Amino acid sequence: MAKMYHKEKSIQIKSSASALYNNLSVLRIAPRCLTYFTVVHANVVNMVSASWDGLNYSHRQLQSKEGNVATSSSLIMQAAWCVLPSRDLLVLTSQKGIQMYESDGSIMVYWHALDTPETPTAKAVFARGIAAVREKYICVGVSSGSVLVFDVPSKGSNITLSEVLEEHKEAITDIASECSGSLECIADLVSADDCGLLCVWKSGEDFQLLNKIPGFDTSCSSVKLWKGTVIAGYGTGQIRLYEGVTGILHAEVNAHARWIYSLDIAPFTGLLISAAEDSWVRVWHLSLTPETNSVEIEHMYNECVTDTQICGAKFCDGDGYAFAVTGYDLSEIIRYTQA
Repeated sequence: MAKMYHKEKSIQIKSSASALYNNLSVLRIAPRCLTYFTVVHANVVNMVSASWDGLNYSHRQLQSKEGNVATSSSLIMQAAWCVLPSRDLLVLTSQKGIQMYESDGSIMVYWHALDTPETPTAKAVFARGIAAVREKYICVGVSSGSVLVFDVPSKGSNITLSEVLEEHKEAITDIASECSGSLECIADLVSADDCGLLCVWKSGEDFQLLNKIPGFDTSCSSVKLWKGTVIAGYGTGQIRLYEGVTGILHAEVNAHARWIYSLDIAPFTGLLISAAEDSWVRVWHLSLTPETNSVEIEHMYNECVTDTQICGAKFCDGDGYAFAVTGYDLSEIIRYTQA
């Protein structure tokens, strides 16, 4: 197999990555030649701003909060940037609620408290699964199975909870929006849960459920939506490709020996990255044939991060020219670029 990528200098982070699904988020700030990275460790988010020439790094740590008060007792489940046409926000989900920040982490613009039961229950309460949808929505999943839809103004902090989507019965694991930029796609959001159920949605003033794709009782830990195709990674190590609107299974790949923790897609090229507990990062290529309505997946590249339970893998650009990886207990972000 051709050597597609080579390892670059790693970026150090202040504290190591927790073993959480999709525990890496990346935001390119092209006008300033910067890339932001976030990695969750327990009740803090490590944020690094890296200049493209590799000479300048700046670090910031964001605390888990309850309202405006920092709380050490609330673990953060995920941190992800939400890119809307008018603004970028950094969204943190925890056991207490949802925090939304300006993209550089400087100012918290919104806080949403989760409903915690009066009496302690056996079920944990947390939010997880974050996606920006279309012009003005940010969707966040909750452990109850609800998906919260927030309406985000083009500026300011007047963010409102506009809708709650109640189709899942299990905790939400991940949410993804259509990333190809295509406006022809009917479906523009997919949500996944701990049972592997996938719900496919059309956004709008009222979100419409288009399809429910059953999950065979195995957790779907990471999901993507590209040109109408749902790409789902599972605890079994499998990747499945479904047509979002019809639920037709296009392909099924035994991609990893252990639990998949992260998927990402480079929307301009159709490159897909998968990363798992088995220490392997794999790069695939998806190709769509509209005439026959078929989707093919081809294996392109492997990288083994020795003795590392990988928990985050993300492309650093829309072409898949570079990608970054985080691993449980590692205090660095490992980067690869095309050779």
